[in-house]
Amino acid sequence: MLHARLIAAPLSLNTTLKFCSYNASSCCNSTEDLQLQKQFEAMNISDSRCASVMKSILCARCDPFSAELFTTGSTPRPVPILCNSTVSANSSQSSQAANNFCFNVWDTCQNVSFMKSPFAPSLKSQVGLPVNSNFSKLTDFWQSKTDFCNAFGGASSTASVCFDGQPVTLNNTEIPSPPLGLCLEKIGNGSYLSMAAHPDGSNRAFFASQQGKIWLATIPDQGSGGTLGLDESNPFVDLTDEVYFDTQFGMMGIAFHPNFAQNGRFFASFNCDKAKWSGCTGRCSCNSDVNCDPSKLGTDNGAQPCQYQSVVAEYTANGTSSQPSSATSAKPTEVRRIFTMGLPFTSHHGGQILFGPADGYLYFMMGDGGGTGDPYNFSQNKKSLLGKIMRLDVDNIPSAAEIAKLNLWGNYSIPKDNPYEEDTGLQPEIWAYGLRNPWRCSFDSERPSYFMCADVGQDQYEEVDIITKDGNYGWRVYEGPLPYTPPYSPGGNTTPSSISPIFPVMGYTHSDVNQKEGSASITGGYFYRSMTDPCMYGRYLYADLYATALWAGIENPVDSGNFNSSRIPFSCAADSPLQCSSLPGSSLPALSYIYSFGEDNRKDIYLLASSGVYRVVRPSRCNYTCSKENGTSLASPSPSSPKSHASQLIDPCNNVVLLFSSLLLLLLGFV
Repeated sequence: MLHARLIAAPLSLNTTLKFCSYNASSCCNSTEDLQLQKQFEAMNISDSRCASVMKSILCARCDPFSAELFTTGSTPRPVPILCNSTVSANSSQSSQAANNFCFNVWDTCQNVSFMKSPFAPSLKSQVGLPVNSNFSKLTDFWQSKTDFCNAFGGASSTASVCFDGQPVTLNNTEIPSPPLGLCLEKIGNGSYLSMAAHPDGSNRAFFASQQGKIWLATIPDQGSGGTLGLDESNPFVDLTDEVYFDTQFGMMGIAFHPNFAQNGRFFASFNCDKAKWSGCTGRCSCNSDVNCDPSKLGTDNGAQPCQYQSVVAEYTANGTSSQPSSATSAKPTEVRRIFTMGLPFTSHHGGQILFGPADGYLYFMMGDGGGTGDPYNFSQNKKSLLGKIMRLDVDNIPSAAEIAKLNLWGNYSIPKDNPYEEDTGLQPEIWAYGLRNPWRCSFDSERPSYFMCADVGQDQYEEVDIITKDGNYGWRVYEGPLPYTPPYSPGGNTTPSSISPIFPVMGYTHSDVNQKEGSASITGGYFYRSMTDPCMYGRYLYADLYATALWAGIENPVDSGNFNSSRIPFSCAADSPLQCSSLPGSSLPALSYIYSFGEDNRKDIYLLASSGVYRVVRPSRCNYTCSKENGTSLASPSPSSPKSHASQLIDPCNNVVLLFSSLLLLLLGFV
């Protein structure tokens, strides 16, 4: 059955769907496309003109705006809202919506008999469930065209769209000009790999170093001239005894439970060396289940296969103060080992962890394990956890017997709606796959369905992906949108025709940033949701590790899945609290390496660089012009702030699929 996309933006398709003629962006994958074809065939429509109309109506389920089309208010519908020629003056939809498609459906199909009609009325004479019986005509249920279109027709208005027989198109709008520049101030000298806003909503945040320490810092107000309130000699917690630190290894991520202020729970993702620490005891990811023999791998940079491991462990701030929200330190003793897995090689092990804002589950980003071109094809292997994004329930811990029975990698349970229920070949932990080395992911604070991940490329392309349930992001069949051929393949290959990859929505080639060496490595960021720089609002920020380039991507139209990104200038404010140095022969600030981005509770954005902590500030402080700056305050908008009419369209591909799944089962006669 079609699964519910609880977290789903439109998919970027590599080919046109075979039955429904959607390409580039769609809310259906190839499996769902096939199911719609079976539904259509089961209707057994003899009239070709009516069959064409009904096919278009069924395929509207794949439209990027299907969530709007199949919803009236908060009520799901069995068919899309059919355009009735009423278009409001400020409609965001194109003039095609002025066509009275609802009348056309009636005129074409009113006397045509077909099976399992979705147009049957309910007892209340409203849009109802489909009839699962014999052949029927529209005139069997509806007395007139007017009655029919009162039930199934609708208008295109400020915050809604309707279906006119073709994919929904919005009014042509020019892509907004990119901001003239991004202004930064330096507020800290330390080098950190991770930042997490304090869950209590205050002006505090946690910063973590790759070596294994976490600090609690106070963030100064914008424009105050203050610096980061952080005492390097007094960390919140010191885990350096457990963390193995080297260029490719260390503490890779931190996450604080959404209820940390009450329960004191927090989590660290780090690497360990089993040759140096007895607690480094995970199973090897190279094993017979994934057709890999560790004895044949050999050493990598002097390390044995699975000598180094990825760990996610739980800690607590309870007992260090009267309540967790006021704790300034935590115990370095593990409360629970969530996950441990041995790594086949010494690179590409991701390690970021995030709690989903909508579901409360822990997302764990894992690279392909290293080796040029993912030689064992771990990323495409659904039995391997390498090259994947995992989704774990850390609130419901199973017994040791259950963990052993399910062959889990630690103390967690599997969310019931993880995609393994539909994609039975997947390991149950997996949420998405086909990634090389996801480096910094984030949820849009305004639209949590937009789960963005940057994925580091091999030789040519650095990418940004919208992560969706059961999404396959192509590696190593593709590097970004480009076909990829690995230099050697002891683990076998995956053919392009056997997968339906989701291509990146943004990215850049290595030659874009380094003409001489072709060296690049992407660092993912955030949708900018602060009003400190109103010209940057709603754009997704990302950067290259080597700190010579920053990009801002904007989705146009809103909720379409289509992005345009621009490389933008950046500089450091002359009145920065801490002085910024410049690159020799350049006006760019000398950030050195951009390891990560951060977001505080005010939605201000930070760059975590090897040279310090930088915050995005008002553009005028760097003499960048932003016409919107004088009309806004420094405070971020409240959740109740009104949105533009385009952004009032709800998240595309939403969980209206739940009703659609039930309807499909009825139509196909499975229930």
